[in-house]
Amino acid sequence: MHIFSFIGIVSRLNLRHIVAHKAHQKIELQAQKRDITGRKVKQVRRAGFVPAVLYGKGQASIALQIPVKDFDKVLKVAGESTLVYLIADGQSYPTIIKDVVRNPLKDNVIHADFYKVRLDEKIKTNVPVVFIGEAPAVKELNGIFVRNVNELEVEALPQDLPSEISIDISVLKAFGEQIHLKDIDLGDKVKLVGEPDEIIATVQEPKSQEELEAELAEPTTDVSAVEEIELEKKEGDEEVVEGEGEIVAPAPAEGDKAEKSKKPEKAEKTK
Repeated sequence: MHIFSFIGIVSRLNLRHIVAHKAHQKIELQAQKRDITGRKVKQVRRAGFVPAVLYGKGQASIALQIPVKDFDKVLKVAGESTLVYLIADGQSYPTIIKDVVRNPLKDNVIHADFYKVRLDEKIKTNVPVVFIGEAPAVKELNGIFVRNVNELEVEALPQDLPSEISIDISVLKAFGEQIHLKDIDLGDKVKLVGEPDEIIATVQEPKSQEELEAELAEPTTDVSAVEEIELEKKEGDEEVVEGEGEIVAPAPAEGDKAEKSKKPEKAEKTK
């Protein structure tokens, strides 16, 4: 049984009325121990499971498999910054989804790593940023909204990590107004990492017709000079590396390709 409980915490800045919305969720995800490893792991995917590995400080690596639908649902809600309680053989492991590998052509998940964390130790991670509302400087003055970040680094206990940070841009009423890192308040349990004066978002004045024409007149790159690279993907090309955890890569590393393509030198004939 998968349990999803949602607690919404909203904090508002007194000066600029920017809303930083932090959504903290408790998630439990069922997993099964996996015996199939190596290149045969594609059998696991065909059966409707995502191959995964659980590891961490003081935690022996455990090969797991998770139903695709369950994993996709959890990933959509938790991302890679929210605490996920992974249940395997009746034991609960507090984890963070550490890495997700996707098929480069189909974009479906082909492997995932779960990193076991300690609930009494703070960790740093990147959290996605979502801009909400509408800036009057854009709506009424036809300004150009500029976002300078897609995610922000935070530090907190695993159970306090947000899945996303929502910032209301309705405070941007004139050209040049900015939202800085110091304007965002996530409460006492979550610390933003970075320079306080870092610009998160702003609104620029729209460009004139002359400026647009000048940009269009600038020379463009000769596309014939751009090297075309064709990506070929064949089933079973994934490479499995056994170590601290199982890592599935969609293609061999460049060094491996070079090693495979290197032909043995012909022996010198003796007279």
